[in-house]
Amino acid sequence: MRKPRDFDAELKALEDKARELKTRKVQQLGDLVIATGADALTAEELAGALLVLAETEDLGRREAWARRGAAFFHGRARRSAAAHDGDAVSAPAQQGGAQPPSGSTGAA
Repeated sequence: MRKPRDFDAELKALEDKARELKTRKVQQLGDLVIATGADALTAEELAGALLVLAETEDLGRREAWARRGAAFFHGRARRSAAAHDGDAVSAPAQQGGAQPPSGSTGAA
């Protein structure tokens, strides 16, 4: 005879995993804000900028932002690997990653 499934335990495990994923997402968003230097903005400024981004329907502008973001991540990955020989997380890599977007030109 088969052992009955413990649906309560499975549901709790799924809820725990969902909570962990949400926590990780929030942590990564915070890391992104810091890495881009956006932590220097007030909460109101950051919220306003994000609202404009979310409301923008101009595909050309959004594609330009996406390209700029991809360049940010690619540049940061190269610097991080070269400076730390495989050390994945460090404050200097995050600070160094914030410099290219502020100095580069792009659609705003």
